[in-house]
Parts: sequence; structure tokens; C-alpha cells
Amino acid sequence: MARWEERREVVLGLLALVFLGAYAWPIIQPGLPGWATTVCGVLQLVVWVAFAGDYVVRLATAEGRSRWVRGHLVELVLLVLPILRPLRLLVLLTLLRQLNRGGQASLRGRVGLYVGSGSVIVGLVAALAALDAERYAPGASIVSFGDAVWWAVTTMTTVGYGDTYPVTEVGRAVGVALMVAGVALLGTVTATVASLLVEAVQDEDRAEDRAAEEARETARVEALRVAEEAERVAREELLDEVRSLRGELARLREEVRARDDLPGVPGEHPPPSG
Repeated sequence: MARWEERREVVLGLLALVFLGAYAWPIIQPGLPGWATTVCGVLQLVVWVAFAGDYVVRLATAEGRSRWVRGHLVELVLLVLPILRPLRLLVLLTLLRQLNRGGQASLRGRVGLYVGSGSVIVGLVAALAALDAERYAPGASIVSFGDAVWWAVTTMTTVGYGDTYPVTEVGRAVGVALMVAGVALLGTVTATVASLLVEAVQDEDRAEDRAAEEARETARVEALRVAEEAERVAREELLDEVRSLRGELARLREEVRARDDLPGVPGEHPPPSG
């Protein structure tokens, strides 16, 4: 069971890729042979059963099942309501999370990865679901995959030109879900951009603080150097003065010694002692 828990997200992500191909092929290419359509339907059913089995196994092994069910209501709704079954493709995000778990990306990098991949997956799923529901409806404006992608992009970005719009109940339900997802993704993008701007300002402030600190350190070092230089000059001047005084004392000693060595002057007698 522990090994399965480690691998389930990757396995479910790969199954979601299979579901994506099986679900999208008949929608994008409606003129498929009957056997191809049947194979795609069987693959979708098999993947759905696999998701249902995973849900049942996790429910059976969960501690506090009622609390676990309340924490996984979205999965339960997607399993019970066939209309929302295409949204099960969102499990692809778990594959991205699993692949990114061992990386060293920053939090912002992971958020960017999830927002970018989530936008693509949500938009693609909504486009396929809307096209599947709208293509043959009376008065429909979403009749090709290009129309569906255009509608999904304008709806998810909250632009909404109004040139394409769903007319069926299923298409409108997909549109509501896409609007909510678009607002959520837009909020995440806005928060990420705001975080980038705040960090840029903080980095600039830190750079200014570092520059000021380096300037103070440079000034302190320069002051110490000037003080040491002044002390050295003063010490050399003092030594020069000492050497000059020593030379002067030596010269005076020589003069005194020379005067003592001179003979007495004639006619002069030394003063009487005592």
C-alpha cells in the first residue's frame, strides 16, 4: 500500500493522458469509423473505472471515512456525475506535482508551473467539453475545435467578446466552471506578479543597504589608513628630532672636550682652592 501511495499520482496522471486522447479524438475528428469511436469509449470507461477503484480503495483504508469523504467531495462529484467526467482530466496536475516534488524549484517556480499548466489543461478540457455539447445544437456558435479554443481563452481570461457562446445547458455549465477557474488563475497570476514586484523592491533596498554598508566600511578603512599614515609620519618626525638632538649633544660634548684639552693661558693662574 505504501508503494502504491508513492506511485498513484503518476499512474493516475498517465491514465488521465489516455483519457484525454480517447476523449478528444472523436470530438476533434467527428468522422471516425465506428470501431475507433467504440475503442475511445471503452478506454474512457476503463480509465473512469480505475479512478473509481482508486477512490474506493482510499476510502476503505482511510481513518475517519466521513471526514475523508468531506475532504474529497470534488472527486466524488466527478465520479458520480458523468456530465463532469471530462474535468477528471485535471488529475494531470497531480502528475506535474509528483514530477516537480523531487526538484529544487523555488515556490514561485512551482506556482508558475502549476498556473501555466493548469491554464492549458483547464482551457483544453473546457474547449473539448463545450465543443462536444455544442457542435450539433441549434443556433450554436461553437462548431469547430478552433471556435471552442477561442471561446475558452476569451472566457478564461474574462475578456468575453461574445462572438462565440454556449447555448446548451452543459455548455453553459462548462462556461461557469471556466469563469470561476479563470478568476482563480487570474488571482494567482496577480499575486505572483505582485510578489515579484515586492521582491524586486526588497532586492533593490537590500542592494542599497549593502552599498551603504560597503561605503561605511570603505570610509572606516580609509580613516584607519589615514590615521596609521599620520602616526607613521609623526613617529618618523619624532625619530628625526631625537637623532638631531643626539647629534647636537655629541657636538657639544666634542666642544667641551676640546676646550678642556687646550693649554692654560699665560699669566693666568688657577683660582686658589679653599
